[in-house]
Amino acid sequence: MAMRFVIIGGGPAGNTAATHAARLGAEVTMIEKDVVGGAAHLWDCIPSKAMIATGGTLARMGKASGMGLREVRADLDLEVLSARIESIEARLERSTVELLSSQGVRLVQGTGRLAGPRQVVADTVEGPMEIEADVVLLATGSRPRIPEWAPVDGERVLTTRDAYPPPELPEHLVVVGSGVTGVEFVHMFSSFGCQVTLIVSRQQVLPGKDAEVAAALEENFLDRGVRLYKGARAVGIEKDADGVAVLCDDGRQAQGTHALLAIGSVPNSESLGLEAAGVEQRSGYVVVDHNCESNVPGVYAAGDLSGKLPLSSVASMQGRKIAEHAMGFHGGSNRHLDYEKAASAIFTVPEIADVGLAEADAFAEGRKIRVTKVPFSANAKALIENDSRGFVKIISDPATGVILGGSIVGRRAAELISVIALAVTAGLRVQDIHESLLVHPTLAEALADAAE
Repeated sequence: MAMRFVIIGGGPAGNTAATHAARLGAEVTMIEKDVVGGAAHLWDCIPSKAMIATGGTLARMGKASGMGLREVRADLDLEVLSARIESIEARLERSTVELLSSQGVRLVQGTGRLAGPRQVVADTVEGPMEIEADVVLLATGSRPRIPEWAPVDGERVLTTRDAYPPPELPEHLVVVGSGVTGVEFVHMFSSFGCQVTLIVSRQQVLPGKDAEVAAALEENFLDRGVRLYKGARAVGIEKDADGVAVLCDDGRQAQGTHALLAIGSVPNSESLGLEAAGVEQRSGYVVVDHNCESNVPGVYAAGDLSGKLPLSSVASMQGRKIAEHAMGFHGGSNRHLDYEKAASAIFTVPEIADVGLAEADAFAEGRKIRVTKVPFSANAKALIENDSRGFVKIISDPATGVILGGSIVGRRAAELISVIALAVTAGLRVQDIHESLLVHPTLAEALADAAE
């Protein structure tokens, strides 16, 4: 009898686990209540990047003279942009459903919950459906965090999911939260011509990131007229018919027409039946081991619900590893996920990407490292494309030359970081990159130069 593999949640983790387990011979059932492909993926990540792409096109057209062209004027059409986003989401969902169906995955529309370690109930429009399972994967994702002091109404005070795009283009947007999501919204709406104020609870944007990287982004924001309220923690929002005032704990107030919250997320775990099944959780996240398995054998968690890195790429890989482990194809410690080697990117302009060991962390640990850095201002392709902002930084072991990490600030950083990520994962040396015969002229040549 085939293994009965039941998945609650159709995001990147659930989709990858479903297709992989089906290929390995499992009988797979997926329960999804909203959108196959993942709410966080299709309602957050994809729309935000589509809006950023539109803003980038506007910005490039505004700099046409630098490419030897006459200036071209373009205006944002929110209705057309909204339709474009919906079209992209629909195409991605359709392709995901087609892939799952081609693998024989049974799709159930409804809300899934555990009735026991091996029993799942799907609440559907036709009523509850009981499903016996040998393996259960919980991958229900997360939602934007809304503090008690924030009167979110979807019009003046927005969460991230109210802003893809918003009902109207803000004249002056106050963004609360200077992490990855917050700075992407600052960049996005600034590109659309909005005045933007950013509430920064610490002394730099992107807390936890390389200070040099954060400084480069702050400089760009200031050049674009963004106002930074550093060392200010939001504690309240007042609103009226004309606008909002974000109140800070140091007495300052940020005035604007709209406010947007980008202060993290909370896991969707309240109605999963975790207590009934005896699944251990911490602050709403399922506690998992290196195989993403909970304390209850056969019950796994992945994606945002696992409390690990909240990245779609990580969720997908977790799904694959879970399918392998559950089906008995997991081959040893080298097969486990190393979250410290996950590449991440921030889609601002300039783009920011990093992977592996950070320079500040190495110094804090007293670890000896070699840091090499090359600016894009010395790169021919960057000059050709009229955007030489940023740099490539590679961190390596001075004794062996093994690449430990790296950061990139600049055009197409999210693509270029893949080379360093591969080097970190495979244990390559700086010499391996330096001696690679790369195409000229390309931005990737900066990687070889930094490795020299």
